[in-house]
Amino acid sequence: MLVLLIIFMVATPMIQRGVDVKLPVATRTQQIQGERVYVTVPASYKKTRTVYIGDEAIRLDVLQERVRQKVEHMADKQVYLRGDGSITYQELMEVFDRLKGAGVQNIGLVNRLPEER
Repeated sequence: MLVLLIIFMVATPMIQRGVDVKLPVATRTQQIQGERVYVTVPASYKKTRTVYIGDEAIRLDVLQERVRQKVEHMADKQVYLRGDGSITYQELMEVFDRLKGAGVQNIGLVNRLPEER
């Protein structure tokens, strides 16, 4: 019984993974504070037109309504957009437009520092 408990304790963190995204690099960046809504645009967006709100996959055509529902009761209607480095500017703007259409007032672009993996 103890062995099973140890196996589950070791295996559980490995199972809980999010969406793999290679974020662009920036040398000057700030940590995000407060309540956060992340929209992630993975490299597969080019083929599937699917983005993620947190860990939930959402088709682009329903993104606007889902984000509107999420930010409806938030004091600051702010969303953080994480785009894979291989996504084009035009593809990122498609998602950006949907977020603005959902009533998001501020959209933060998430990046990583050069020394982060």
